[in-house]
Amino acid sequence: LHSLVKELELITIKSHINPHFIFNALNSIRALVDENPNRARTAITELSNILRSSMHAERLETVPLVREMNIVKDYLALEKMRFEERLTIEMDINESTWELPVPPMMLQTLVENAIKHGISKKIDGGSIKVISDFVDGHHELIVQNSGQLNSFINGDGLGVRSTQDRLILLYQGKATFDIKNLNNDMVESRIIMPLNNL
Repeated sequence: LHSLVKELELITIKSHINPHFIFNALNSIRALVDENPNRARTAITELSNILRSSMHAERLETVPLVREMNIVKDYLALEKMRFEERLTIEMDINESTWELPVPPMMLQTLVENAIKHGISKKIDGGSIKVISDFVDGHHELIVQNSGQLNSFINGDGLGVRSTQDRLILLYQGKATFDIKNLNNDMVESRIIMPLNNL
């Protein structure tokens, strides 16, 4: 069971810190080197933080939410360079959830899916909102983004499948994952995890 969890984590990491994101980030950084060297330096740090976390994640079953959110923020900061005004970001994090354990790179995977399959498909871009809160004695992590589900992300994508499988294995059926259309222009991914330890 332990080795299978690790294998699923590796599949998620390898497939979802994807080369396209890295290439896009590097191209954005290259464009900034002359016009805004300070931002370019910051972007290099953000990218290295993400890559470092992806390499270390396979050794951990969970990390504090604050650590995962730092990676999400670095990821979104890099995507903001690419999308500029076409990407709106909102965070609604209950401060009491900062230290709660979450599977590493799982939230980042959902955010990356939201950008890749939702916002990047829209000419005018869109918005993404990340929510963390206590609900009915559970910890809920929610990602809402502009766009509509398609067959790839609606249960068939590797990121979606591995998210479901990791939650089943880590929490023995006590955690759930759901992704759905909220309306004609908004998708919601929701992870519900128990508050007690694994």
